[in-house]
Amino acid sequence: MTEAELRAALARPVPVSERREIAASAEQGLAAAVLVPIILEPTPRILLTKRADHLRKHGGQVSFPGGRIDPGDASPEAAALREAWEEIALPPGAVDIIGRLSIIETGTGFLVTPVIGILAPGVPLHPAADEVAGLLTLPLAVLLDPDQPKRQRMKLKSGDWRDIWVWPHDDHYIWGATAAILLDLAKRLRDHR
Repeated sequence: MTEAELRAALARPVPVSERREIAASAEQGLAAAVLVPIILEPTPRILLTKRADHLRKHGGQVSFPGGRIDPGDASPEAAALREAWEEIALPPGAVDIIGRLSIIETGTGFLVTPVIGILAPGVPLHPAADEVAGLLTLPLAVLLDPDQPKRQRMKLKSGDWRDIWVWPHDDHYIWGATAAILLDLAKRLRDHR
């Protein structure tokens, strides 16, 4: 998929209803934003992080760089870029923001705005050891594969069982909010083909 095709598939205006939803959740401290970085190489890849194991919330899980939208953040885009700088030392100027995906609600009540950004290959990244155990990538081709992701049954900490989406990766288990964001991205890209 070319850069022009990515831009065409992922650019969309932010509906007024979404802006209101973000503002309302920000007032409650439940608004968050993540950066969905696409490394624009001959074979484009999605950049992901593995959260540090010692973290109280979502420790050891695969995620996108991101977190709460702070009162000083001008927008979800600003929050996503700030968090990416804090977590993996991704310079904000190295990211070309091209759009947003749909807001998702997490099981903990957060409303997360996924912000899509394009990165040139070779941008040096330095994970903050207190938050990020490592970096990984997922080829964009996996998102374009109509046989992915797969549904799996998972037992929650509460003891309840739930069917979840899981994306294939050789070394990591990609599920939860991250899988939902990737599914939305995949649908947008597939619908544009």
